[in-house]
This record gives sequence, C-alpha cells and structure tokens, in this order.
Amino acid sequence: MEMPKPSDLVLSRKAQIVAQLQAVLPKGAVIDDPMETRAYECDALAAYRCPPMAAVLPASTEEVAAVLKICHAENVPVVPRGAGTSLAGGALPTEDCVILGVAKMNEVLEVDYDNRLIRVETGRTNLSVTGAVEEDGFFYAPDPSSQLACAIAGNIAMNSGGAHCLKYGVTTNNLLGVKMVLMDGTVIEIGGGHLDAAGYDLLGLICGSEGQLGVVTEATLRILPKPEGARPILVGFDSNEVAGQCVSDIIKAGVLPVAIEFMDRICIRATEDFAGAGYPDCEALLIIEVEGSDAEIDEQLGLISQIARKHDPVELRESRSEKESAAIWLGRKSAFGAMGQINDYMCLDGTIPVSSLPFVLRRIGELSEEFGLEVGNVFHAGDGNMHPLILFDANKPGDLELCENLGAEILKLCVEVGGCLTGEHGVGIEKRDLMGTQFNEVDLESQLGVKDVFDPKWLLNPAKVFPLEQTKTRRGMPA
Repeated sequence: MEMPKPSDLVLSRKAQIVAQLQAVLPKGAVIDDPMETRAYECDALAAYRCPPMAAVLPASTEEVAAVLKICHAENVPVVPRGAGTSLAGGALPTEDCVILGVAKMNEVLEVDYDNRLIRVETGRTNLSVTGAVEEDGFFYAPDPSSQLACAIAGNIAMNSGGAHCLKYGVTTNNLLGVKMVLMDGTVIEIGGGHLDAAGYDLLGLICGSEGQLGVVTEATLRILPKPEGARPILVGFDSNEVAGQCVSDIIKAGVLPVAIEFMDRICIRATEDFAGAGYPDCEALLIIEVEGSDAEIDEQLGLISQIARKHDPVELRESRSEKESAAIWLGRKSAFGAMGQINDYMCLDGTIPVSSLPFVLRRIGELSEEFGLEVGNVFHAGDGNMHPLILFDANKPGDLELCENLGAEILKLCVEVGGCLTGEHGVGIEKRDLMGTQFNEVDLESQLGVKDVFDPKWLLNPAKVFPLEQTKTRRGMPA
C-alpha cells in the first residue's frame, strides 16, 4: 500500500480539524478556503505574512470554549485575534494554527453608573465603549491611536495606552475584571465589579500577556465622568532635545497634564502636507492638554507656558475654542496615516524615563545617520512611551533588514537608559529576540513558567514574546 504524501497528510488533518470546528460553530463561522484565510495572514506589522490553516469567528464564550477544547485535544495552535491592529506581529498566524477572532462578540452586557463600570464583550472597539456611555456624561479613558478600529481584546492583550494615559493610566489601570477561556476550554472569571479582588492579582498577570494565557471574552472596565472641560496648548521648538527637556521640566514641576504629545520635523512636515493643521515651521512641537474647570485650566496652562518660555519656543499657541483645539490635535491624530504617504515605515514602541528624553532623541538622530534611514518621532512624551517611525523602501532589497537592525539598536537604547522594550504594542514577534537584552535567564525562566501553568502544551499564540528556541523547546520541537 502506497503511503500518503506529506501534503496529503496535511490536507487530511486540516479537513479533520475543520469538520470538528464546523460541528460546534454556526454555518459560516469557520473559514478554511485559502483565498479567504488570506485576510488573516498578517496584522498591522504587514512586513510578515503567513496564512493560517483556518480561521474561526465564534459569537459567544461557549463557542470559544468549544473551539479551544477541540484544538487542545488535537494539539492545534490557536492565535487569538481582536481587530488585527497589532504593530508587533501579535496576531501573526503560523501555518498550522487556527485564528480565533472575537470580532462577532461586540455587545455591551452591563452599564453601572453608580459603580462607574461597563461590562462588554471583547470584540467591541475601544472608541465604541465611550460611545455607549458618553450621552450620560461618562467615558472610557485608554485611547490608543487606533481606537476607532482596535478591539478591547487586543487592548487587554497588549496593555494599550494612548495619548491620555499620563493622567488616566493604561488598560491595566482601567480593567476591573475578565471572563477568560483557558486553552483546554475551561472558563474562568477574574476580578469583577469592585476595586480589588481577593487573593493573587491574576488580573494584573492577564493584562499584557499577549494572548498567551487564555482568550478573554468579556471585560469589566472602569468608566469615568467627563471632565468639565479640556484645552490644549501647542509649543514649537528649534530642536528635539530642547522639546524633550521642556517635557522633563513640566513633569518635574509637578504639573499633571492629561496628555503631552511630541512630533518632530519629519512628522510635522508629513502631517501638514496630509492634513493642513497649520503647525509652525519648527524642528519639534509639543501638544499639551489639561482638564478641569476654566479656572483650573487657565492656572495649569499658565504654569506650563511659563516653563515652556524658558526654552525660547518658536511658537506658543494656546487654544481658545473647540475649533482651535480640534486644529491643534488634527495633525497628531493624522500622523501615522500621513507618514504612510511618504514611505513604508516601521513603528517602534519603547519606553524610557522622561528625564532621558533629550539624550535619547539626540542618539536616535545619530543612529538614523549611521544607518542611512530617516526616523520620524511621534509619541506620548509625558510617560516616555517612544514611537520612532523608521522610513524604508519595502521594494528595495535589504532595506527591511536594515530597518529592523536600526530598530533593534533604538530598543536596546531604551533599555540602556533604564526603560523597557515595549510600552503598549507588546513584544509579539518584533521584539522576541531582544528579550535577552532586558531579562536574564532567570527572569525569562520565571515568565516561561507562568505560561507553563496556564498553557502546558504551549498552544496559545505560539512563536511570540519569547525567543523562538525557547518556545520550540517548551513545545518539544527541534530547535
């Protein structure tokens, strides 16, 4: 009897897995046609692509549990996917995996204004959480730049932040509880509608775990009353270093703006061409926003202006109306789209102490010259969450590799000054080989041990976060 060819074995296994998934999910919830699975072959780190074996779109926690039970029994890797906006390859498939998308799970399950919380399914987009409560004077604070599209599931996985995280914190500071399905299909609940839970802080462990410990299907989130008002000020400077020093001085003075955003000349030029926000001709600018009553806003902006003037700004423009505020924010909110009009780019995500901003910005400029690639800087300056944008030509042989090497040097720089490899994008595949830069073997082993407990077979979101050799060893694969 002739043995089947390897490709026949692969096809036979795929058919078997797909048939089992179709048996527990509604019609149309299992996607296995190669032409249709191409929609899931990458996330926002589009330089890397790999079509999955199949994709599933469950509509409930029970359906998620049924999918995971099958995949666990069959040793099939599962890659959870929110909206696919990950910039670190966090939702990149492997060819033998099933993509588990939560996009159909987008309902508001409960709103409790007395206790200031909302419970939602995690396929719901970030911005639509605020949309569900804003008419009643509330909002959800974390506001990543992709908030129009990104899902709460991904926000929890990567512990996302945003422009206003300086005052309100990142996802972990606004997450009260989750319902999560483990790889074997077990459903657990952690935290809930109260400030703190008894026992170990497993919620802190889940938030930022990049989909490697379980699939979060429901989230209880903190909502806040809208502030009385908010107003930004725009300040232009002759150099990145001076702008960075101004940020450091504002934080040192004890002022707590709701946001401090930084843009350099490359980004300013791009956004002006793209959106025409009316920004000044300068090397760097800051957008600083404060909140409160009119009197509180005037007092805070007065102090910020006083600090900024000590650095001889090119321009200092304080908003006096909603129209002027919208114009100040227009360029910043358009920055990533505008940069895409110039060239291909890779958006990095490292965090540094605010006091190190002047040095790090100068060093990034030096590295840019050494590698011969332009770097645009646009980031949340108040909490030191850097987002250097490295411009390259994806059609030029060797340019992507050069870009990655430059990115690695910038991220190593962040660690060297006392920062870390990531702020809100996660590690994904982008930074997995740099983990040894920040953590020694004992540190990494302790993190690997946590995953061992939640996912002993190492089937959830494999080939991410940790160096690939360690993942292969844990899964019993050849290194």
